Amino acid sequence: MSKHIKKMMVDSYRDRFNDLSEALLIDIRGIEANENNALRLDLHSKNIRITVLRNTLARDAFGGTALENILPALDGPTALCYGGESVVDVARELVDWAKKVEHLDLKGALLDGEYFDGDSGVKELSKYPTLDESKGLVIQLVLSPGSKLMSIATSPGSGIMGIVKEVEERLEKGEVVEKVKN
Repeated sequence: MSKHIKKMMVDSYRDRFNDLSEALLIDIRGIEANENNALRLDLHSKNIRITVLRNTLARDAFGGTALENILPALDGPTALCYGGESVVDVARELVDWAKKVEHLDLKGALLDGEYFDGDSGVKELSKYPTLDESKGLVIQLVLSPGSKLMSIATSPGSGIMGIVKEVEERLEKGEVVEKVKN
């Protein structure tokens, strides 16, 4: 391949993946065509894309970018997976697919500059909460002390209301209410 074509491909990678800061690398070599098509169609329906890379050109394109930390995984046949809500969603989907498809190898992932190496790293990443799940946890943590404070503040009042209600019911039945000793 000529230098001019290589430069065009590197520029194409830079343009296409310029805004990308998180991604996952897989090896899809050895997957049967029907399984490969099913994998790609399923991921495409979830807004996840797969792009087969030329490693040396990808190294040149990713150097000095947000994807630079994923360079150690660029070894052998490699495909870049990106999209979805976050790379955590991509990792979850691909971990599920790796259980179904025999030859799908998870090579590594990148999240906020942190590199997750190999199969175990991608599986670890798939257990992380997504952005929406993280927001929900933060909101729950923020609201939790307030709800506990409200329950503590209203519990003495509810105790007094219980006593008043008991006295009221006894008086309605005609029972004598005795003085409560402390």
